[in-house]
Amino acid sequence: MSSYFITGVARGLGFEFVRQLSTNPANTIIGLVRDKTATEKKVSEELSGRKNVHLIQGDMVDYASLKKAVDEIATITGGKLDYVIANAAFLSVWAAFEPFSLLAKEPEKLEKELVDMFTVNVVGNIHLFNLITPLVLKGNGKKIIAISSGLGDQEMAINYELFQNAPYSISKTALDMAVAKFHAEYRKDDVLFMCISPGMVDTGYIDPETALLNDMIGKFMKYAPDFNGPTPIDVAIQRILSVMDKSSVEAGDGGKSLSQFGNKQWL
Repeated sequence: MSSYFITGVARGLGFEFVRQLSTNPANTIIGLVRDKTATEKKVSEELSGRKNVHLIQGDMVDYASLKKAVDEIATITGGKLDYVIANAAFLSVWAAFEPFSLLAKEPEKLEKELVDMFTVNVVGNIHLFNLITPLVLKGNGKKIIAISSGLGDQEMAINYELFQNAPYSISKTALDMAVAKFHAEYRKDDVLFMCISPGMVDTGYIDPETALLNDMIGKFMKYAPDFNGPTPIDVAIQRILSVMDKSSVEAGDGGKSLSQFGNKQWL
């Protein structure tokens, strides 16, 4: 039996993690959500009968709620935890496609976007890791996985003029470094900290800014000529879980940021 804690499970990647991992009734799945009532309804409708799914209310920008959530996890699991999947993130539509020069026309909004993304995607995860690691140290899996993004890769941005998603990319680059620092601290304890990027995933959302989206996809196709669009969400999660299962401190994966293919090929 394995225990999993996943953040941001109300929809998208997070909910799909819950769906796939809860198919094994021996697993204990604990999900963090802001709106517990709405997600409980979704679970009851789409994952009916899965008594191994537990939902906890919490917010990545609220340290007290994260601390309370970890206390609840300890109660559910008996004070230990095998795996953590830090999936929750803030991604802005407003800052997704335009370059900094155009975003700068609304400097206050740009600053808020940068601060909000750093607060959720970086600071929130740092707080979470500090709070949750004592439980992981007592578990059997000893793996803490952060869902990152190939958009945080500097070489990709430079070589393919990928100016899109600048604030989000910056936050993910920072998250990668935070995970590397946690690895540096906990390698001696055999806890695997690493980042895995799912690539571009079809989460059921179609952006209305088609021309701007197509420009970014065109750059993706130059980077990866075999890229033919977003990955189905079920396939994306299968790939991430496969990389997580195969990775280990002993294999030298600690602190790394890898793609859904287990390498640096982001798409």
